[in-house]
This record gives sequence, C-alpha cells and structure tokens, in this order.
Amino acid sequence: MPPKIYRWINIFGNNCRSFSYITSSPPQPRVRSNRNTTVGSHTNTSEFLLLAFSSHQETLLPLFLALYVAALLGNLLILVAIGSDSHLHTPMYILLVNLSLADLFFTSTTIPRLLHALLTGDRTITHSGCLAQVFFFLLAGNVDSYVLAAMAWDRYMAICRPLHYAAVVTLPCCVKLLGAVWTGTTLHSLLHTFLTARLSFCNNHALPHFYCDVYPLLQLACSDTSLNFLVALIEGGSTILLPAVCIITSYAYISTAVYRARATGGVRKALATCGSHLCVVGLFYGTLVGVYLQPPGQLNNWGRDQDLVATIMFSVVAPTLNPYIYSLQNREIKASLARIFMVNRN
Repeated sequence: MPPKIYRWINIFGNNCRSFSYITSSPPQPRVRSNRNTTVGSHTNTSEFLLLAFSSHQETLLPLFLALYVAALLGNLLILVAIGSDSHLHTPMYILLVNLSLADLFFTSTTIPRLLHALLTGDRTITHSGCLAQVFFFLLAGNVDSYVLAAMAWDRYMAICRPLHYAAVVTLPCCVKLLGAVWTGTTLHSLLHTFLTARLSFCNNHALPHFYCDVYPLLQLACSDTSLNFLVALIEGGSTILLPAVCIITSYAYISTAVYRARATGGVRKALATCGSHLCVVGLFYGTLVGVYLQPPGQLNNWGRDQDLVATIMFSVVAPTLNPYIYSLQNREIKASLARIFMVNRN
C-alpha cells in the first residue's frame, strides 16, 4: 500500500476514535456506601423488636391481663368515688385523682402492647409507635413522681402546720400546682422524645424490653448520643431527684413533729394519714431509683432480669396497687363507694 494512502487511513481512524470518545457518556463516579442513605438506611427505621418475655407466654398472658384489669378497675373506681361525692372535692383528693390518671396512662402505655405480643407473637412496634410510648411513659412517670411529692407536702401541712392548712392548701392553689406539673412534665417528655427521634439506628433493632424506653434506644443508636445522655443525666435526673428530695424533706419534718408529740393519739393520726402514702412512695421510688439512677458503666447491661423486674414493679405493679392501698385505708373513699353500690342496687 502506498505510504500516502496509509497515512490518510491512520488519520481517519484517529478521528473516529476521538469522535466516539466525545459522543459517548462520560464515566460515572463511584458512589461510596453511606450508612445514612436511603438504601440500606439506618435512619429511616420502620420498626423495632421488643424481645422481653419471649417465653412462657401461657403463664405471662393471664398474669399481665389480670394486672391490667385490676389497674383499670381500681383507678376508675377512685375517679368515680371522688367525682360523685362533692365532699371529696378537696385538695388531697384532687391530688389523688391526678395520681389515678397518671397510673391509667402508665399501665395503658405499655401493657396493651405487651398483651398483644403475648397473644399473637408479634413483637414488632413501629418507629412512630415507639416514640409515642417514650412520650407517654415519661409523661406518666413524671406526673406520678410530682403528684407523690405534692401529696407529701399536703401531709406535711396537715400534720406540722394544721392551723395554716386551710389557708395555704386551697383548691385554686392545688389546681395551679397540678397545671404546672402537667405542663412541665409534658415539655420534659417532648424534649426527650425529640432528642430520641433525631437518632439514627444500626441494623440491630432488637430491644431487650417490653416497651420502648430512652436508655435501651440509646444503646441501639449509631449516631452521636452524647447530647441525649447529657440531657438524661442532668435534666432527667433532676426530675427524679427533685420530687424525691421533697418527699424525704416532708417526712423528715413529719417524723420530727410526731416525735415531739409523743402522744399515742398523735402517732396514730400520723400513721393513719401517711401510711398509705408511704407504702406507695416506697413501692414506686424503691424500684424507680434502682433502674434509672445506675452508674454509667451499668447502662450497657440494660435489659437484665433484675432491671425488668424493677421496671415491672414501678410501671405495672405500683399503678395497680395504688388505688387499693388508698381505698382500703381511707374511710371517705370506702363510704363513697358504698353509697354508689347501694344506689345501684336499689
């Protein structure tokens, strides 16, 4: 082949290769895998698994069903007894009404979902349902704590300052106090729910619990939880310790007043008015403090058997026993219930 023709063929071939390079699509960049992307997402968690009580369903189902029915019946009877008797519309019984409402929230937030899991074997809970449990559980628990503190202050005023009781502990004062309690605990619950909602979670969505709580969720999170732990330690810890300090201080003054009285009548009066409240406080705080005020190193072991038992005691057993403890030791409530049953019988 002549050299001139060979040279033109080479030029034509080079031009074709250049044209094909220009018209072809450029190479696509490699997409690096990101744990926060939509595919294989760790942030858009659709559901969690509640693994507690995954065995012995035949025994646990009737047990928790009986506890739930007893809690509903007892707290509703307290509400009916106080609501139907105008003589019981006093600050002490208004506080008791709010305690019963908080106990109804407490049990209804966790037990129905647990009963569903024990009955059907479905242990999944949606992300939104989990956050709803976090909110209402924190709300009910904190209302319980502050109402118990307000009841301790009420007993302090009745025993240590009886002449000032009617002037200080009034119904408007009680309503304002309860309004502040419900407002403050709602804001507290919203804060922790919002901080939990912003977290991203790893592939492991199994919670070693029978409801969604803040600390177990923090253990599953893949994102930074330092702010959550800081808020839980400072703000959350204060919401537990502040009512506890008020209760301890009130009963310290009550004990001093009873000791100074030295009279048998004074001791009996104090025991009659404070006995039921002390039983409820001991049952509630004795287990609550053991669960939530643990050293930081033990939070990684959340879900142990002793933690589950303690959680059941303050979130299920205590709200169930509260109305029966108060009604059995309170003559006015028993009389009101007796009148209701007599009217219905006639």
